This record gives sequence, structure tokens and C-alpha cells, in this order.
Amino acid sequence: MSGLPGFLIDDRLHFPSCPSQGGQRFLVEMAAPLTLLLVLAVTIRAALFRSSLAELIAERVEVVSPITAWKRVVEGLALLDLGVSPYSGDVFHELADVITAVALYMAVKDYNKQVFRKQKFALEADRYPLDCLELIRSPKEMYYIPLKVAMFYLLNPFTILSCVAKSTCGLNNAVVALFIFSTIKGNTLLSAIFLCLATYQSIYPLTLCAPAMLYLMQRQYIPVNFRRASFWWFIAQYLFMYLGSLFVLICLSFFLLGSWDYMPSVYGFILSVPDLTPNIGLFWYFFAEMFEHFRLFFLCVFQINVFFYTIPLSVKLKEHPVFLIFMQLAVISIFKSYPTVGDIALYMAFLPVWSHLYRFLRNTFLVSCVLLACSTLFPVLWHLWIYAGSANSNFYYAITLLFNVAQILLVSDYFYAFLRREHHLTYGLYLKRKDGSEATLVLK
Repeated sequence: MSGLPGFLIDDRLHFPSCPSQGGQRFLVEMAAPLTLLLVLAVTIRAALFRSSLAELIAERVEVVSPITAWKRVVEGLALLDLGVSPYSGDVFHELADVITAVALYMAVKDYNKQVFRKQKFALEADRYPLDCLELIRSPKEMYYIPLKVAMFYLLNPFTILSCVAKSTCGLNNAVVALFIFSTIKGNTLLSAIFLCLATYQSIYPLTLCAPAMLYLMQRQYIPVNFRRASFWWFIAQYLFMYLGSLFVLICLSFFLLGSWDYMPSVYGFILSVPDLTPNIGLFWYFFAEMFEHFRLFFLCVFQINVFFYTIPLSVKLKEHPVFLIFMQLAVISIFKSYPTVGDIALYMAFLPVWSHLYRFLRNTFLVSCVLLACSTLFPVLWHLWIYAGSANSNFYYAITLLFNVAQILLVSDYFYAFLRREHHLTYGLYLKRKDGSEATLVLK
């Protein structure tokens, strides 16, 4: 143990975090591949925009939803130009906002620096068992992770399809990415504002409030202790900024439109799910077959899924709020009422951040094959159902269910791998029973 911290300090020359010559060289080295990545991503999108596939992609139900479809935005603006409220009908449900291209890259880079510092201090304090040193993340391993995150998002086929379809999901993802970036940078005000903007757009990001507060409290060394006045004071401050910003946005919307029509048309539309257009979510088929007098009950049951998991996950992962953000993004994309592939692309961009968990994953090959097969079969079964007439909605919904089961397996596998690694870092890599035989770790 005595020689390992020195080894890590030497390795840190390849992972500088201060404004020195090494740090400047690091920025130059990372700026070049990031620029090439951006150019490549823009070129691919521009080529697809000019191809005959653009119109076809824009109509795919896997890529756009009644909330994120660009044609609904155009129709809403046309109604507004005619002096008619865009929320008076059933075509416009989206609120546009700002976007950034490098928020995830910058957020992950800053997060990796903090992970490295905590790991170094833990090593110097001899907190890790000797037999688990191979689990320690090296600076060389973490060096290209921010670039990989940007690549996983920009070159993900789901992201490209959403962009070509002009889905406003990209704007929603950008606001969430800016929220994550401002949270990891420790800016409490901007974190609350961007979370407010994300909630203002689609309600579900409300669940990200818990990991944001946990992370910011860690940065300010505020213990999660219900008996501490500092804990409740910080909660009150963050909620005041968050709810205050949300109140201002809602009031501005009222003054701009002169009515409250947008409330039921945006938030009521998301929660009540009146449009049962097929998509990759779990709602449309179930409620199309549902008896009307059971609808409200099961609607509450389905909607509560997004919010219910926040409490147990926050309790279990209170020491790891960034991983909690990843889990919450995945839960939102699976259980929201009108999901698209663009929502999936956002949380999948974080997979390189957890590359150190690969050795503990159990279903990687199975999940990868299922996701790939379902992504291929979506347009095939849609064509057989809608155009060829040789299939029905049951076939398409079966693939939808399988696709979501694969996502759940993926997320639960990462959750298991994360908890297993943390357990090994505490008790050692090679666990033994009382009789000296090898023990097996089981997640319950």
C-alpha cells in the first residue's frame, strides 16, 4: 500500500487538473479529437438531412412522439401566427429551450477528476483491502472517458435518428445535460434553474431533484442527517430556487399566451395519456385495450413507477449521486408515457463512465443482442402490421415489451455491478466463508 499512492501521483501527470503546461497540453490533445468527433457527427446528420430517408425517419413512431414531433411544433407556430392559441387543439405539446453540445463531455471530465481525488485520498488512508487494488481506476483508464461519452451520444444511431427527424427530444436532452453539468460543477443556482427548465418541459425530471441535492451537499460537506439544521437549510434553499424558477416560468407562459390552456395541454396530456399512437413505451397498447372504468386506477399505477423508485434508489445510492442520476434517467426513459429512442440515447451516453464495472456485468451479450434485434424488428413489424396487413398490434407491442425488458435488464445489471464493486472495495475481492471456503455474493 505504501508504494501505490506514489505510483498514482506519477500517473496523474497524464491526467492534469491544474492550469499548468501539462494541463494546457491535455486540453489541446482532447480538443482535437472532440472537434473531429463534432465534425463527423454534423457531417452524418447533414448527409441524412439531404437524403430521401429524412421524411421516412421523421414519421417513425420510435423516433418521434406526439410530444416531440417537429410537425406539431410547426403547426403550433402557425396557429400562433393566426392569433389562435397553439394549445387550443391537440397538436402542440412541446416547449422549446436551449441546447449545448459539450455539456456531458465537460461534466464527465470534472466528475472523473473528483473520483480520482477521492480514490487517492482513500488509498493514502489505507481504506481499501490489499486484494482489491486491481479494482482501482487508473488515470490512463479514465483519460478518454469524457470523449467516449461524447462519442456514445453523438454517434449513437438513436441520437442521429432523432436529430434527422427534427425531434425536440434533443432540446430536452440538452437541458438535462446542462443541469448535470451545472450540478457537477457545484453551481446550486444554475442546477436548480436547469432542473426547473427540464421539469417545465416534461414533468418527469422532477425525480432528478434528489440526486442533485445529494451531490451538492457532498460538495459542501453537509452530512445527510435529519437532525442537522444545515441539512434542512440546504434542502429549503434548493427547493426555493427550484420551485421559485418554476413559478416564474409558469407565470411567464400565462402572460405570453393570456390563458392557462397550456397546463392541461402539456402536463395533462403527459399524465393522462389521451393519444394512444403506438410508440416504444408501455402505455399505448395497454390503455387501448383497457376498460374505461379501470383507466384512472391503472393510469396512476403506471405513472407512479417513474416517481416511486426515486426514494429507495436515493436511500441506497446516497453516497453516489452521479450514478443515481444515471439510474433515474434510465427509469424515466423506460416508464415515461411517450418515450422515444432519443431518451434512451441520453442515459446510454453514460455507459463509458461505468466502464470499470464491465467485469461484474452478467448479461452484456444477451442485452446487446436483444436491443439490436428489437431495433431492427421495429420497422419490420410496423410494416407488416400497417402496410402488409399480415400482422397486428400484438406483434409490435411484443417487440416493445422485449425492448423495455432488455433496458430493465441492462440497468439492473449495472446496478448490481456497481453495488458489487463497492462491496469488494470494503470487504475485499476474494470473499471467504467462516469455514474458509470461497463465498458467493448475491444481491437481494
